[in-house]
Amino acid sequence: MTDLTDSEDADLSSPRPQAGPPRYSRRLSDKILIAFHHACDQGDYEIAEQLLRILETMLTRRTVPPDANRRKSIESLVAAHERLWHLRHPEKTYM
Repeated sequence: MTDLTDSEDADLSSPRPQAGPPRYSRRLSDKILIAFHHACDQGDYEIAEQLLRILETMLTRRTVPPDANRRKSIESLVAAHERLWHLRHPEKTYM
């Protein structure tokens, strides 16, 4: 174990000031969609389905003011549902 100096200890216990714009530039819905695709890539379809349910809940509730990217988000949700369906039913996929 390493010893912390008084200045290091003080840095850990004091809250850090929030300066400037938020650290994260992606919307939460985008991050959930990325996690969905990652779950699909890993073959964890149960988690992928749960993530889609969360994403659907987020996108179907009313927002004030309306989100300008709503249509694109809904289209991404539909495409994600289609991907999951094709992964779960590979025998019914015709190419």
